[in-house]
Amino acid sequence: MRKPSLRARAWISDICYALLVLVTGCFFAISCALLLSQAIRTSPVRSWTNDWDAVIIAATYLLVCIISIALCVKRRIAVRRRLQRIAKTHYLIVRKEVPQPVHEYISQEFARSCLVAYESQPCNTVHSGWGRPGTRLSGIRFRRALLDTIAEIDARTRLVIPSHPNLKPHARMLHHFRFLLPLLPKDEDGLSELHYYDSAIQLARTVDREPTEEEYQRGMDAVASILQMLWECRSEMLEESRMQTNSVIS
Repeated sequence: MRKPSLRARAWISDICYALLVLVTGCFFAISCALLLSQAIRTSPVRSWTNDWDAVIIAATYLLVCIISIALCVKRRIAVRRRLQRIAKTHYLIVRKEVPQPVHEYISQEFARSCLVAYESQPCNTVHSGWGRPGTRLSGIRFRRALLDTIAEIDARTRLVIPSHPNLKPHARMLHHFRFLLPLLPKDEDGLSELHYYDSAIQLARTVDREPTEEEYQRGMDAVASILQMLWECRSEMLEESRMQTNSVIS
């Protein structure tokens, strides 16, 4: 069963308090009226004139009402003043502000809490498709991180090749970035970094299991190589454009 929120509980408390005050006031007024009517009926003249019993009853009820209101106001003012004395900001408790045993107890509890928090941290825990805690890959989901690199490489490629074709949702990276193949060096197996990147993306897209850390690292190495190549091409283009501009001006 869902528990009511703090605001709902505050509203319920205020409503109950208002109902209690209302019911108490009703009984208070009814008892005062009944006693006054009883005093008038038992008086010799059956009138308000010279009926001291009715005067005493009315004065007693009035005095009780005034004292009750005064006590409520006094309590409200005392609570407000006490709340105002509470510091709104955090202050560091130093050794001089509390007795020595209290300071030692606070220090021991703080050290114990820190130790429990440290020992509670996961260690040597491996979740499939995620970086291990405590390493530089901690908190990284390999599949999502690999797929996010597609848009980055595509944007960098358009800076070098403005007429690059638009990216299709399920296009192979080897086909989509085919114009980059002549710019990338090949290894002894005749494969470029684009081939390794295409394999990593296909694994992230189609394979049911999560990519391993080695597969993710190999794919990110290919991403770094491709981005480095694009940055070098972009720098050469800007340098050549600058030289042509200077030659035209001169």
